Amino acid sequence: MKQGALQLGVAPPANRGIAILDFFLRLVAIVGTLASAIAMATTNQTLPFFSQFVRFRAKFNDLPSFTFFVVASSIVCAYLILSLAFSILHIAKAKAVNTRFLLLFLDTAAMGLLMAGSAAATAIVQLAHKGNNKVNWFAICQQYNDFCKRVSGSLIGSYAGVVVLILLILLSGVALSRR
Repeated sequence: MKQGALQLGVAPPANRGIAILDFFLRLVAIVGTLASAIAMATTNQTLPFFSQFVRFRAKFNDLPSFTFFVVASSIVCAYLILSLAFSILHIAKAKAVNTRFLLLFLDTAAMGLLMAGSAAATAIVQLAHKGNNKVNWFAICQQYNDFCKRVSGSLIGSYAGVVVLILLILLSGVALSRR
């Protein structure tokens, strides 16, 4: 039975299960990266200073690290959406080894990009929460509490996306070792 399934190009049950899990993990990663990018890109808070006419505003694009985070999360989200086609191909066909290698390579690159964006934004969030007295950078999260909460939540979704991408890389390795 298993031999016949391979001859027809239909995925054997074990490989089909891996392919289906791959598809659902990609959907989870899409949700995490998209939600993170949207949450960060729409983050801003305005506080009055002395009067209602003088205000301080905190926006994500005031800091290049946050802008890089939004761009990196958006690129990874777009890649994950496009990779769904290959994931569906792996559900249907067992002999799609070349596309599995391609996804393994691109998933690794996407994980690196997402991790770089998340790490850059995390460094700024750490400064926003704790400050740095040695260089006179003050913690701003006491004043911009809503801004900091939303940015921190965005980072949580992004790191969840990194973990899912690591799982996808491991899953691709398992799928390739079964061939």
